[in-house]
Amino acid sequence: MSLKQQNPKTTGRFIVFEGGDGAGKSTQAALLSAALRKNGHRVLQTREPGGTEIGEKLRSLVLDHGQGTVDARTEALMYAAARAAHVEQVIRPALEAGTMVVCDRFVDSSLAYQGIGRALGEDAVRSINEFATGGLRPDLTVLLDVTPAAGRSRRTTSIDGAPVAEDRLESEPDEFHGRIRDAFLHFADREPARYLVLDATDGVDTLAAAIDGAIAALETAPAEDQ
Repeated sequence: MSLKQQNPKTTGRFIVFEGGDGAGKSTQAALLSAALRKNGHRVLQTREPGGTEIGEKLRSLVLDHGQGTVDARTEALMYAAARAAHVEQVIRPALEAGTMVVCDRFVDSSLAYQGIGRALGEDAVRSINEFATGGLRPDLTVLLDVTPAAGRSRRTTSIDGAPVAEDRLESEPDEFHGRIRDAFLHFADREPARYLVLDATDGVDTLAAAIDGAIAALETAPAEDQ
């Protein structure tokens, strides 16, 4: 299906990629962004935590080893702080300018990793993120579903076969990552209209085609207020 822009919107669309570590979110986000640009869209590709100067600094603090003890509440608040800057300084202005925003992770990652994985509770984590984002929600969330074992294999092996070091969250045991996977699948079951769930082990081109089709359908639907 074509991603060509037929009727430019005054408000852009917000597409988020979610899934476990090693699912291939960055690859698919880049492919989608390139396809959208090729067909005449203004596109912002970004990531969380990150996207702003302060967000990138917080990314290092929350993900890098050797930063001292980062307890669960501190972790959740650091992600929310980075997200607040990201939404206020980057995402919302881009959407208001009619730009398609493609983001690697958003609020659902915090609900899964800190709310469920760290057992802080979904409601508590949702509350701080509602404040951080002003209630901003994606138009479409693409969930690339991957088992903990497959995700670890993917993220710890480079193209040339050399081992790759894991960050602080990636290095958590598979039992932790299993809870994350279950949480994402639960979110998708609860909001099927917002989620596109795909098997991350499918081929890169197969996944990209499915995502392109979902975006083409999204473009024909009325844009919601952000």
